[in-house]
Amino acid sequence: MQADVPTMLLMIIACSVIMAGALAVVGWGQRRDGMGCWAAGLLLHSVAYVLLSLRGRIPDLLSIVVANGLIAGAFAALLAAVHQFQSRPWPLWRMALPVAIVVLAFPFLLDQYAARVALGSTVYTVQIGLLLWALGSPGHIAPGRGAVLLMAGLALQALVLLVRVGAALWGAEQPSGLLQSGTVQSLTFLTSFVTVLTASLGFVFMSKDRLDDGNRRMAAIDPLTGAANRRSIILALDRDVARAVRMRESLALMMVDIDHFKRVNDEYGHLAGDHVLCHVVDVLRDRVRTQDMVGRYGGEEFLVLLPDTGLKGAAELARQLCHSVEQSPCIWEGKPLFVTVSIGVFGARMEPGDSWDMLIDAADRAMYRAKQNGRNRVEAVADLRRLASRPSLRDNPDTFPSSML
Repeated sequence: MQADVPTMLLMIIACSVIMAGALAVVGWGQRRDGMGCWAAGLLLHSVAYVLLSLRGRIPDLLSIVVANGLIAGAFAALLAAVHQFQSRPWPLWRMALPVAIVVLAFPFLLDQYAARVALGSTVYTVQIGLLLWALGSPGHIAPGRGAVLLMAGLALQALVLLVRVGAALWGAEQPSGLLQSGTVQSLTFLTSFVTVLTASLGFVFMSKDRLDDGNRRMAAIDPLTGAANRRSIILALDRDVARAVRMRESLALMMVDIDHFKRVNDEYGHLAGDHVLCHVVDVLRDRVRTQDMVGRYGGEEFLVLLPDTGLKGAAELARQLCHSVEQSPCIWEGKPLFVTVSIGVFGARMEPGDSWDMLIDAADRAMYRAKQNGRNRVEAVADLRRLASRPSLRDNPDTFPSSML
């Protein structure tokens, strides 16, 4: 397979410039998402290929040394973009060293085409390896379509570069110059064109994946406390009730209410009240199992969903939570604020016809009984009242009135 090299170089230049402009527009005003660095890398790439396309018409210092230095600089800029996207410091020596190797070594290889090909391709492969390592490091970027596309494009480029190194070292193909057609030569430039497209689109999709994940979290998480919001906790309860009915398992639910919360707001201010809400959520989360779920039902009321748990175990955990909140003062402006909670608990084996709203009603009745009996205590019930039937939240959660969600 051979193609006209100057035409392919022109395609790579045009693609790099167009993608750089697109990323600059997409990332406009987003200073920490790496789009600007990625666009800069593509511009360096395009300038490098302009110089390569002028081989023989401009000094070799420009078309060989500067051009290859710019290609190494382009990969360095892409590495900076990934680190900026991850909110990590730029790896300055990993960015600068490959560029320095190319710029310092190539002046001595102006008459040794094969050696330049081998050295340059090896350096670029190492740079791609650094990019793949940064992308694949645990905890840095969650796997997604964008990251997969980006890594696939880079991996393809690295593979072809390794083939080019082998061809240069073993003399499998020795074209008379860069602009002369050859199978490996054509494959290298074709892959470069494909990589510019796929990797750049992958980076854009990666940014979109992160935004989508953030939107999903915002839709599911209470922004103040970090607990599940009302919608999420009810959806989870609806799901777990259906499963418990199907499996004939037990399910427990707590309704937790902060005692005299209005007094905290009146005496210390609403910021102190917000701090107390977060503190109580932290205490609850620290003492429940990983499979349990804490959600803010509304105001100072919280739900704790306990799958596969009976009334006895749920009531014992509720007493521990009640004691823990009482013994863990909330520190506000250097002073301890002592708060307590009243907890209503429902727990039983689920039967056909049981629904999520029946569990909330039962836990709510038990919580108000705890309030009436002196607060800072736990009350439990094991019976459900049959309420007016409602469709499952899973059928269409958006149809539920705001008073419920």
